[in-house]
Amino acid sequence: MKDNLMSDSGKIRSILIVGGGSAGWLTAGILAARYGQTMDITLIESPDVKIIGVGEGTWPTMKSTLKEMGVSETDFFRECDASFKQGAKFAKWVTGAEDDYYYHPLMLPQDFTQTNLAPHWLQDSGGRSFSESVCFQEALCEHALAPKTLAMPEYNAAANYAYHLNAGKFTTFLTKHCTEKLNVKHVLATIHDVKQRENGDIDYVVTTANDHLSADLFIDCTGMASLLLGNTLGVEFIDKSDVLFIDSAMAVQKPYDSEEEPILPYTVSTAQDAGWIWDIGLTSRRGIGHVYSSRHTTDEQAELALATYVGPRFKDLSVKKIPIRSGHRKEFWKNNCVAIGLAGGFLEPLEASALMLIELSARFVRDQLPETTSTMPIIAKRFNETLTYHWGRIIDFLKLHYVLSKRDDTAFWRDNRDAVTVPESLTELLRLWEFHTPYRQDFSHKEEVFPAASYQYVLYGMGFKTQVSSRVDNSHARACERAVQENEKIMDKALTLLPDNRQLLRKIHEYGMSSI
Repeated sequence: MKDNLMSDSGKIRSILIVGGGSAGWLTAGILAARYGQTMDITLIESPDVKIIGVGEGTWPTMKSTLKEMGVSETDFFRECDASFKQGAKFAKWVTGAEDDYYYHPLMLPQDFTQTNLAPHWLQDSGGRSFSESVCFQEALCEHALAPKTLAMPEYNAAANYAYHLNAGKFTTFLTKHCTEKLNVKHVLATIHDVKQRENGDIDYVVTTANDHLSADLFIDCTGMASLLLGNTLGVEFIDKSDVLFIDSAMAVQKPYDSEEEPILPYTVSTAQDAGWIWDIGLTSRRGIGHVYSSRHTTDEQAELALATYVGPRFKDLSVKKIPIRSGHRKEFWKNNCVAIGLAGGFLEPLEASALMLIELSARFVRDQLPETTSTMPIIAKRFNETLTYHWGRIIDFLKLHYVLSKRDDTAFWRDNRDAVTVPESLTELLRLWEFHTPYRQDFSHKEEVFPAASYQYVLYGMGFKTQVSSRVDNSHARACERAVQENEKIMDKALTLLPDNRQLLRKIHEYGMSSI
């Protein structure tokens, strides 16, 4: 017999999430936080499938996701080796020189919703970087300060933040929370077969023990295998390796040299000859990895670059090799199946968009969950249009980092600037921004994954030149001056009051944060 048979009325009453990992359990938590008491939500995962587990950087969206799921932030920090992330530092991306770096912080420029500070900075930078001039968060990062004090309740802070986390421990943490507190049923079994109805819908999955699990809606979180959407429903994969060249990664876990070594409150991305190296500080270790283009280097050369970055301790570390296939499915929701996470696609980890896309997709399903099967095609169409748009904008934003580089020391950097590899949508925006700084009106979608501020940070961090209009608006100039002065005041106060990042993390483990 099949479990959870769809009712005659066509009501959506059961969801089967196929696959665990961050994608499966985040999706389960986001859905169950709202529907766990009124809907049958089951997650099946194979004990034989290893989790990739290198996605260790989040966006600030994860705060609200965990909060909505009822997660104690203190427990999360303690159990997931979590630390604060306040942005990304890009080193050697522009010229490759030792002093070449810029920041993409996680806060908007001062008074951004009212005032565009970019033209003001372009006219007179005062010898400061763009992010330092318009946002105090770069200073916090450079001084390795936390975004809050212990006295501030969970999920509250003086500066916006995301997390660095241990992906494996995060999955274990979510599993426990979802099953014990959110009423998610957990099945450990390997799927042997997938059965469809005459109309193409998925009817049920068959395990190796010959158990049949049915549902009204199936969510494919089976990773790159894409067992349901790709293999069963045959949705095409759109390869984007002609735009984003990265196709390989090597990762290691490096212990801190001492208990006093700073835990950096930001991700470091250091450009290499044929890719870049990430460096993420957790409470217990650093996660370091080299992503690269196999068309522009060999595995041996890539490993040597990683070894050089890590230093003498590299010889004692285990190296994990990970293939990367840049691209996404042509559709993300087909019939009664939605793909979330790697099952829908993946792009290189620059700007850490993977976990955010899981959150975004799961929230859409939660908020637009159809009442009946008859409305599912309408919701699926909206979902596909929204996700296709977002994937396109993420590809544009990642490519922006390469297009703006002035490096010509290797073929990798030269090829990345070849106009043939640049999406037309990005080329058009770059033409626009030659005479107009990015601002809110430049983007058509209500909820952009990367707002205009993010484009400003990367453009002007990498030395892009916008010809500022000679037309003088005195009121705008005065507003800019006030905003810059206010940023200075906040910066001075924050540098005085906020604690060292490692010290705060130690106190969170010892004392905990006060709940809201």
